[in-house]
Amino acid sequence: MSAQTETPEHDHVFLGADHDRNARRVWFVIALTAVMMVVEIGAGTYYGSMALVADGWHMSTHASALLISAVAYLYARRQAHNPRFTFGTGKLGDLAGFASAIILMLIALLMAWESFLRITHPVPISFAQAIGVAVVGLLVNLASAWLLKDDHHHGHSHGHSHHHDHHDHHDHGDHAHHGDHAHSGHSSDNNMRAAYIHVIADALTSVLAIAALLLGSLYGWLWLDPLMGIVGGLIIAQWSIGLMRSSGRVLLDVVPRETDLQDEIRSALETGGERITDLHVWQVGPGHHAAIVALVTPRPESPAFYKAKLEPVAGLSHVTVEVTQSAAAA
Repeated sequence: MSAQTETPEHDHVFLGADHDRNARRVWFVIALTAVMMVVEIGAGTYYGSMALVADGWHMSTHASALLISAVAYLYARRQAHNPRFTFGTGKLGDLAGFASAIILMLIALLMAWESFLRITHPVPISFAQAIGVAVVGLLVNLASAWLLKDDHHHGHSHGHSHHHDHHDHHDHGDHAHHGDHAHSGHSSDNNMRAAYIHVIADALTSVLAIAALLLGSLYGWLWLDPLMGIVGGLIIAQWSIGLMRSSGRVLLDVVPRETDLQDEIRSALETGGERITDLHVWQVGPGHHAAIVALVTPRPESPAFYKAKLEPVAGLSHVTVEVTQSAAAA
């Protein structure tokens, strides 16, 4: 004998709390970056500064990465209610971040190679003009960082939820869906994080270019300019590897090291003889996690009972609980 209660359908919108605001800021920074990219590459080529050209190409990778981020934001919003996305479109930002990281790694290697060739075949540099353009580039980078930085690692929760229950003798299943916004203390928006870290790396590369040009103009060290191009390439490569790791973990459903969601779930449920026999936790969007819990207990309660126990656990937006009576108590 079995019974099922009807409950209203719910969507699976697991976008970040600041999804639309972040998207607007990324588009604005793309416009700034595209203009400066053209200026730096053109000026670096005309004035003979490889560091300036490298910074300009870095700007181009930055613009490309931001474009990927912006399109990901747009597509994720438009497809947020598409039922074909089983757990929503919240992980599109991580896919975009991973793709950006691959592109940035390739361009970082090309940048380093071009700088190496410039060391072996130095050319005259118009230091004053190159420094002026590099300073403007740095200001654009700092403005972009200011626009993209703020609380991309913060969030808040709204507590509405839906659930439906399935009963079959002593087996209970509960599927809980919390609100569109959840605590993001356990994860951040990798799409926005990628954009923010990138402009910081851009600013650092600009600083290296300015330092190389200043020292080169004072001491005649022409080799320092392309050397800073190599350093800039290595910085981009390192950042790219870090982004591959962070976004790749989300795409592969790896629980972040910094999260304690599994421990919190166990502490909340294993209180009166209950024992968790299977537990899966993964990120479905910025600040949103899903969990599947299989629980064995001598005294099964209704699915709503265990769902209520998990309500205080921040960051859980989609929960499925299966409860089975232990054989000894049957």
